[in-house]
Amino acid sequence: MLSKKEDARHQIEFVSIDQLVPQDHLLRKIEKVIDFSFIYDLVKDKYSEGHGRPSIDPVVLIKILFIQYLFGIPSMRRTIAEIKTNVAYRWFLGYGLTEEIPHFSTFSQNYIRRFKGTDIFEKIFTKILEEAIKHGLVNAEEVFIDSTHVKASANKKKYTKEIIEQEARIYQEKLEEEINKDREAHGKKPLKKIKKIKTKEVKVSKTDPDSGMLNKNGKEKIFAYSFHTACDKNGFVLGVKVEAANVHDSVMFQEVLEEVEKRVRKPKAIAVDAGYKNPYILKTIFDRQIIPAVPYTRPKTKDGFMKKHEFVYDEYYDCYICPQNEILTYVTTNREGYREYKSNPEKCKNCPLREKCTQSKDYTKRIFRHIWEGYVEEAEHLRH
Repeated sequence: MLSKKEDARHQIEFVSIDQLVPQDHLLRKIEKVIDFSFIYDLVKDKYSEGHGRPSIDPVVLIKILFIQYLFGIPSMRRTIAEIKTNVAYRWFLGYGLTEEIPHFSTFSQNYIRRFKGTDIFEKIFTKILEEAIKHGLVNAEEVFIDSTHVKASANKKKYTKEIIEQEARIYQEKLEEEINKDREAHGKKPLKKIKKIKTKEVKVSKTDPDSGMLNKNGKEKIFAYSFHTACDKNGFVLGVKVEAANVHDSVMFQEVLEEVEKRVRKPKAIAVDAGYKNPYILKTIFDRQIIPAVPYTRPKTKDGFMKKHEFVYDEYYDCYICPQNEILTYVTTNREGYREYKSNPEKCKNCPLREKCTQSKDYTKRIFRHIWEGYVEEAEHLRH
């Protein structure tokens, strides 16, 4: 029998908003385990007591952010529009069905006037993480560290070119010290420090100067940020650092790791992708007595040529042995921390493998080995 639904859109009912939110809704679960009242103590010095108009509840402001990020809403304007029509969102904020929701500009104005330049959000993050740890939800024995790029709200064509001082590597002093120790051990004079300041040209956005130009193979050149994140195997974020996208992943690694150690504990193992697979990072991990889990990376040797791993490094005699059992001897250690090993051109000249070994006009094969390469080899050994 064909029937038509009676229009009940204008029907008046007695109902509480709590009845309309499903019992298994994500926001109910969050509200059950997190007491957001601690936020009042964090922000009380940002508000005037007894003066001015009544403010928007600071807990509401923070909860609005939770809604935006939990449900992947792209903007604050859209978030407020969604809250107006979503019963669960209203319930989470403590608003009734007909109560007016704050304007979308309210959060940005509060951020600029009260929260910008403070560590309020970091303290909120830390407090919630502490609660998760207290309830046994966090397992920081194995930590996963990676970064992702987020496009900045900046026109890629509107920029200025600036010459800036090239930042020194965070491990530069330690590297120079070990380079000179290595040179002295080989009977070489220590290298003198270069006083010349290195500079580089960068593109600075006119709209968002804190962002950086992302220049990665296969990706569009845009102004962006890099979010460097550490999480446990249960998906809990343990540490976050945000930097301009033109800063290499390896620069931020140590800061993220130190944040994890400060907030939670030192992990037993760390998994990273190929962007973090360099001698300094692996040295940092091993020096902290942590096990690294790194991926396989293909050799960068030209097709048809012998790979570096086909030459055996003899640690005792500090030399390389080629597939024809000839010796490549130590020559020097350069400013970048690489030892150079060189073959005997007289023996290479008539070698049957020379065409696959080197295109050098002086018939000399050269191999470069970083003074911390042993850490990379140990990581490869653990991977196998």
